[in-house]
Amino acid sequence: MAVRVNDVMDLPVLQKAKRLTEAYNNEIQWVSVMEAPVEHYVRNQEFVLSTGMGCGEDPQALEEYVRDVIESGASALAFATGRYLYQIPEPIIQLADSRGMVLLELPWEIRFGDVLQEVLQMITKSKESEQKRTDQIRQTLINCVLNGEGLNEITSILYKETGIPVAISDQHKRVRANHAFDRFLIDVLNGKESGVVSTTTVHPFSEHPLFHFIEKYMVDSSSCYQLTITSNYKKQGYLLFQPETEGELTWFTLTVLEHGLTACALYFVKENAIEMTEIRLKDNFLLDLARTDQPVDASKARLLGYDLDRSYMCLVGHIHPTVESPGFSSSDEGQTSSMHSRNYYVQKELTRAGDVLKNKVMATFDDQEVIVFLEGSPDSQEEKANQFLDLVERRLHDLLADHSITWGVSSLDERSTPFHQRYKEASAAWRIGRQQTEASRTFFYHTKMNRVLMALSMEGEIDQIVEETLSRLVDYDTKRQTDLIHTFMVYNKHNSNVSKAARELNLHRQSLLHRLRNIEQLTGLSLLNADDLFLLELCVRLWKLKQI
Repeated sequence: MAVRVNDVMDLPVLQKAKRLTEAYNNEIQWVSVMEAPVEHYVRNQEFVLSTGMGCGEDPQALEEYVRDVIESGASALAFATGRYLYQIPEPIIQLADSRGMVLLELPWEIRFGDVLQEVLQMITKSKESEQKRTDQIRQTLINCVLNGEGLNEITSILYKETGIPVAISDQHKRVRANHAFDRFLIDVLNGKESGVVSTTTVHPFSEHPLFHFIEKYMVDSSSCYQLTITSNYKKQGYLLFQPETEGELTWFTLTVLEHGLTACALYFVKENAIEMTEIRLKDNFLLDLARTDQPVDASKARLLGYDLDRSYMCLVGHIHPTVESPGFSSSDEGQTSSMHSRNYYVQKELTRAGDVLKNKVMATFDDQEVIVFLEGSPDSQEEKANQFLDLVERRLHDLLADHSITWGVSSLDERSTPFHQRYKEASAAWRIGRQQTEASRTFFYHTKMNRVLMALSMEGEIDQIVEETLSRLVDYDTKRQTDLIHTFMVYNKHNSNVSKAARELNLHRQSLLHRLRNIEQLTGLSLLNADDLFLLELCVRLWKLKQI
């Protein structure tokens, strides 16, 4: 318990002391002997002893001395009368009384050394008792977190020990728990009410180190104080408290609040660790679901919040930086931080799009790849996938302006196709879609021709035919930095119409004809022969598939 004036007055050494002001019972934190001038040597809540030396014959100097002691925040002032000061003037008594400071008169025979010794012993004993009590409270708060209790229990303990309304918010100022806290402030912080918000730093008005970190949070005419909760040098949230007066923020109260900060930081670290563990478990589960041909553990899926009894299509996306972002560090640490930030936005928008469409979404990341299982139905698969990706990309266009995502989408039919098969289809669709530079989305059931070609490319004899047909053409393009293969594909797309192909390639007609003669010479095939034309197109398509 704090030492107060009445406690000091009960000391045997002060039995003959006379109280000259009203019965204020101010708290005493320190005791000292101080003569004029005071300057900055008297601290807040100090018990000052004085003989009045240098002021006894000068009432004005005595008044200035007493005024300086009051301005310093002293709790009590005791004059020893009988040598330099024989009687304390009435104006001095009225001044002390009006400013709430206790004024005492001591007989000259009372030695200041005796007063100092006994008051210091009382303060020391009180500090030890307070320290023991705060240590118990600290342990109670820590045990509260370690035993699995939450922020509500922390606020209850803090209110019980300090009597001050408290609340705990996350880093976005959303109130997570409170005890007797202002309802209007809670509603403003949680976005239910509006108001003019401002934050100011409080200048230290105590010797407690925690005062240097207190900020005053104001919303219209309501206010509270706040302390920032940090762990691992990261802001986790805020501890908010509402004392009726600054006088309630004693050393004991602030020490209890400091222990409350520690408990809150420990809680958020624990919560973050649980959340990260859950995220890793979900990521590993979905990666196994997509990439391994293992039986699905339905019980584990339910524990992780997944309903695998629904029909899902798979969407595989790859994130590409369109420009070098100014905030993107080339270091491994910078890349990891940027990737986590990017994935956070993508995950948030995937979840949001699923909520808007009222469809289940399961998503995970693996480096640059995004794997999504989206609930759907076979009769509206393409429409559902496009609606979903439209919602995602519309928001990401602003949030990640320097990135783009290309997607491959699996099929979805009534058959119970394994999840890893859906993933393989979506991955194949994405790889095929890479050839179509204009397409940001490729659906598996639109790739039948490419898949036929991919199946053909698995035959060894086909590889040999492609090599014999295109080797000289590929070497020529590589050495001369030309693009005869692209020229042929455009010419073939326009059904051998030279004029249309030249316009698309932005070439003169004669330049295009020259290129076509080079193609015929390098491949030994005639572009006027239907069989040769088919063979060349087939070989080019198979060759391009191999480049994926």
